[in-house]
Amino acid sequence: MCFWSRFWSRFISGHPASLPTPSPERSPSVSAVEAILKYEFNDPALLEQALTHPSLLNAPSYERLEFLGDKVLNLVAGNLLFRAHPEFDQGQLTKLVWVNVSTEKLARVAVHRGLYHFLKKRNVQNMNEKVGKFARAVEEEADDVPHGGSVTAPKVLADIVESVAGAIFKDVDSNVKQYEGIFRGLLEPIIGPEELEQQPQPIALLNELYQKQGKVFHIKPEKKGSTYEARAYVDGKVVASCSSEDKKSAKLRAARICLSQFAQREPVNRGFDGTLEIAEAKKKLHDLCVKKKWSKPKYETELADPSHGKEYVCTVVVVTGDHVRHSEMGEKRSRKKEAERCAAFQMYHALRQSNYLSLP
Repeated sequence: MCFWSRFWSRFISGHPASLPTPSPERSPSVSAVEAILKYEFNDPALLEQALTHPSLLNAPSYERLEFLGDKVLNLVAGNLLFRAHPEFDQGQLTKLVWVNVSTEKLARVAVHRGLYHFLKKRNVQNMNEKVGKFARAVEEEADDVPHGGSVTAPKVLADIVESVAGAIFKDVDSNVKQYEGIFRGLLEPIIGPEELEQQPQPIALLNELYQKQGKVFHIKPEKKGSTYEARAYVDGKVVASCSSEDKKSAKLRAARICLSQFAQREPVNRGFDGTLEIAEAKKKLHDLCVKKKWSKPKYETELADPSHGKEYVCTVVVVTGDHVRHSEMGEKRSRKKEAERCAAFQMYHALRQSNYLSLP
């Protein structure tokens, strides 16, 4: 059993756990967190404050540092992802930044790195129970879940990460480059487009899917005793339901059941941002070709089956700078423009997977 697992077991049971030997003039908690961060504070008092919960009276709490850390994390994550994905527009970058600094992500950081163990607070039983339950659920997961696992992430866990982030930023005298080098390792693994494509936000995706079919989708949670029951409706008809002790978890579970049912009936072709097709896909593909100085995309649209009504299918061709001809066929659509947009999305997605979007 690793050190943090032993520590967590003793923390939950109320037995003290052994800590790393503190540096001179540093408390055990400060020295332990510095070891996690691999950074020694010039002003240890900043980290002491970052680890002090507002429930402790007559002591500066982490609230101001939490506020600062929230802003700095958005800045640093935005800067990292801006450099890593030059082909993404504002909307795509915004979604990537959000998922990397969300309460869900930061709470998992607090559990994986063991930061919560060193929080100075009053003995708040309800808080301890929620954190313990979440930590156990995270340890049982095979991979991180960008949009919520079986237990809702307690906000206090994200608060700790943000307050420590603010303390580091103050300690390096607001040097963004130095700060990024220290804190980036704490946030890793960074969630990228591939992870979001594999695990889209289920409720947002279902809204998109059913809207394109002209249907109304919504989820309604109801409190029943000590649990919540969430029912998923399509045009007023119940299509899935799930119960959980937590309202958010019940909604997510019901959405995942509904999404699984939808995928069994028809294929779900989505981009990393959880949409059925990239918005304005033709424009994005056209702009990409202009930027790369490639020939403009050529679209060939025809009736999929003239004997069975008006369904169109489109093939788009792009010749890249290395003179390679790329051809992609979209799915059947009832309108020509929709068929072209679908084909454009397929091409854009294929070029991204082949790393053409990152080439100069």
